[in-house]
Amino acid sequence: MATTADFKNGLCLEMNNDIYSIVEFQHVKPGKGAAFVRTKLKSLTSGKVLDKTFSAGEKVTTARVEKRPHQFLYADDLGFHFMDTETFEQIPIQEKLIERSNLLKEGQMVDILVHAETETPLSVELPPFVELMITYTEPGIKGDTATNALKPATVETGATVMVPLFVDQDTMIRVDTRDGSYSERVK
Repeated sequence: MATTADFKNGLCLEMNNDIYSIVEFQHVKPGKGAAFVRTKLKSLTSGKVLDKTFSAGEKVTTARVEKRPHQFLYADDLGFHFMDTETFEQIPIQEKLIERSNLLKEGQMVDILVHAETETPLSVELPPFVELMITYTEPGIKGDTATNALKPATVETGATVMVPLFVDQDTMIRVDTRDGSYSERVK
C-alpha cells in the first residue's frame, strides 16, 4: 500500500482489475476545500490513458513490476520472440504490447516490463534511440537545402522515417523510438 504522497512518474498501481503506470501527476491545494492529486494513468495491458483524481492522503495498491533485459531474436506468426539474457529462456510477445515494433532490429536489447506476482509480460520498452541503415530513399538534389524539407526513407527494419534531403541511401541514422522521428546521422 502507498499513499498519494508516494506518487512519482513510473509508479505502477493496481486498480479496476488492471495495472496502470503514472505518466504525470500534480498535487493541487485549492484556496477553498481539501487538497487533491490530479494524475494521468496509462494502462499497461491496453495502452489507454485516463485522467484520475485522488484525494490527498488516499491509499492505493501498488503493483510490483520489474524491468528485465531481453534480446530481440525474430518475429513470426506467433509474435515477436525475445530471449532473457540471464536465463536464455525464450518468450513470444504479441505485437500489441510493443510500441513502435517496426523499429525492432534482430539482436537489439530491450527491457520487458513483467508483473512480478503473475510473471506476465506487460509491455516492451525500446531504448530511446536506435541506429538503423537506410535501404531506400530518393536521392537529394543539390541546392534543395533552402528549407527544412523532409523526404521519406525506408530503413532496414521496413519502417518509413522522414529524413532531411541531404541524407542518402546506405547511411546509418539514429531514430528516436518515442516518436519514430529522425535524430541524426551516425558518424
